[in-house]
Amino acid sequence: MSDTTTRADATPPGAALLTHRQILTILSGLLLGMFLAALDQMIVATAMKTIADELHGQTLQAWATTAYLITATISTPLYGKLSDIYGRKPMYLTAISLFLLGSLLAGIAGSMYQLAAFRAVQGLGAGGLMSLAMAIMADITSPRERSRYMGYFMAVFGVSSVAGPVVGGLFAGLDTFLGTAGWRWVFLVNVPIALVALLVVARVLNIPHRRVDHRIDFLGAALLTVGLVPLLIVAEQGREWGWASGTSIALYVVGVLGLAGFVLAEKRMGDEALLPLRLFRRQTFALGNGINFLLGLGMFGGMVSLPLYLQIVKGYSATQSGLMMVPMTIGIMTAAGISGNITAKTGRYKVFPVLGFAVMTVMLFLFSFVDTDTPLYQPLVLMFFLGTGLGLNMQTLLVAIQNDAEPRDMGVATASATFFRQIGGTVGTAVFLSILFSTVGGKIGDALRAAAGSPDFQAALARPENQGFATALQTGQGFDLDNTEFLNGLDPVLARPFLDGFSGSIDLVFLTGSIVTLVGFAIVWFLREVPLSARSGLERVKDAEAAEEPTPIAMH
Repeated sequence: MSDTTTRADATPPGAALLTHRQILTILSGLLLGMFLAALDQMIVATAMKTIADELHGQTLQAWATTAYLITATISTPLYGKLSDIYGRKPMYLTAISLFLLGSLLAGIAGSMYQLAAFRAVQGLGAGGLMSLAMAIMADITSPRERSRYMGYFMAVFGVSSVAGPVVGGLFAGLDTFLGTAGWRWVFLVNVPIALVALLVVARVLNIPHRRVDHRIDFLGAALLTVGLVPLLIVAEQGREWGWASGTSIALYVVGVLGLAGFVLAEKRMGDEALLPLRLFRRQTFALGNGINFLLGLGMFGGMVSLPLYLQIVKGYSATQSGLMMVPMTIGIMTAAGISGNITAKTGRYKVFPVLGFAVMTVMLFLFSFVDTDTPLYQPLVLMFFLGTGLGLNMQTLLVAIQNDAEPRDMGVATASATFFRQIGGTVGTAVFLSILFSTVGGKIGDALRAAAGSPDFQAALARPENQGFATALQTGQGFDLDNTEFLNGLDPVLARPFLDGFSGSIDLVFLTGSIVTLVGFAIVWFLREVPLSARSGLERVKDAEAAEEPTPIAMH
């Protein structure tokens, strides 16, 4: 007779750790956090024109968006490391709490600069909401199986994409709501949602955690901040300071030195680095994140320009323009669902980002021909196909990076995918809005000079109700583009040069975006397709633990 000593609690290699029902229970908490972040982005994007007009800072609106993206971007890899040490759940609760605090503060902002500061606090929370949700999914599902569950995330994204613009437009259009200015509820509406998310996540997000004792790379985080912030400030303010001014050059130098210091710090920290340099030796990780950067850059080029085109050039309200973004949402959901199902069945994925970048490039290029007189159905059709291109890319690139990562690197690998896409989005927002507002004045001037000789324009100028405009035009006083509300009450004939000027600048933004995505299309062909694993992150950890156990001792 002989017995073998074994661990009673060991999970046999190859056995699933969580049932489908358990995964769905955990997913409910993740989806609430995802809904919180996605809804906020959609609400704010739709209402930003109104908010900027209320706070008298139309040309400063990039600060509010950029501040949010900077803190979200820099905190993302920190969440990956911290969640490896302390567990995903406490860090996810921390992210929701910070987002809640930032929303409360943003709701009481008194200027665009204050709003930017409070949006930065929101960004500190948002950096964990997206990346930790994806990391947890990587823990509990395999890369092939994950494509099926990604459909739930796309559904939440779709609901928020439809509800966000409507709610954002509704609040932006209200003078007051419950005794508070309507636009402030764009941020305050997050408070009850965040409280519910906190309760649900605290209750259901219970997954095994194996502590990984990391040192936190605070020096790397500080140097990354020093590197990114000056460069983004130049991207935002360069048009006013002058791209070759002393201030701009000083910030270029500080930014480059900060990034160089960051690379040296990461090399010194080795595996404990915020972004371990050894990961960049993996072709899928390095190239996949480079493609993610270009995706974020091109994506935000379109996202920040479309609401401005619909509201300023076409004259639709914030609510109406939000609803008109629905075709893009439908495109994203449809493409993500189809590509996810095919990936789950075949394990193949490379074709989707190749096709996605091709579609995005063509759509952004076609958008550059949209002008003031373009029939509305044309941009709506283009939005659907632009969304299709995005949907083919977003989850596919993430799954590719996660599939190539070792279990110990799952947190940082997932965070890196979000990090590089957000870096691209941050740069894209600052640069594209800078292109728009640095060129719109000249284009409006050209349009006014071209219209000045028109009999219709001269007749409109002669009307008594337009004498104020005529005086401003004759004295060269100029017009305040920080608040575009004056266009709503202006004679359509006199407003036309302003609409053409904005349309021309927005077209330039779309053309620039198409060049960016064309570069992405050329690079994505070199992405190596690694067969997708059928093992979840937790299962791979259990397999590794089982392999490391000593050989069982026979007892006689």
